[in-house]
Amino acid sequence: MDSDQAILAFAALAQTTRLEVFRLLMKHEPEGLPAGEIARHMDVPHNTMSTHLAILTRAGLIVAERRSRSIIYRARLDAVRSIAGFLVRDCCGGRPELCAPLIADLSPCCSPPEIDAEEAAHD
Repeated sequence: MDSDQAILAFAALAQTTRLEVFRLLMKHEPEGLPAGEIARHMDVPHNTMSTHLAILTRAGLIVAERRSRSIIYRARLDAVRSIAGFLVRDCCGGRPELCAPLIADLSPCCSPPEIDAEEAAHD
C-alpha cells in the first residue's frame, strides 16, 4: 500500500458512521451483510448508507457482490492487512522485539473458536 491509498482508506474511516459500518462488516466476515440490513442496524436512511458504502468501496475497504436480489457487502481483509502493514512497516528501527507487544495485541482477535472454547473450559 502506498501513501495515497493509505490516506484514502484513513479518510474513509475518519467518519463515525463509516467507521462503525466497517467494524460491523468485520464482525460479519466472511458472510457479509445486505445493504438494507446495514442501514437498519446503523439506523441510517438507505440513501445515506448508500453514499457511505460507496465511499468505503472506493477506498478499497469493502466489496459488494450481488446475490440474487440483494447486494452483500463484505470487508476486504486484504485491505486491513495492507493498512496494518503500512502503519508498522518501518516500526522499531529494525528491532522486531520492540514490535512483539503490538503483534501480541492483534493475535487474540484472530484466535480460532476452538482455542477460545478450550480456554473457557479451563477457566
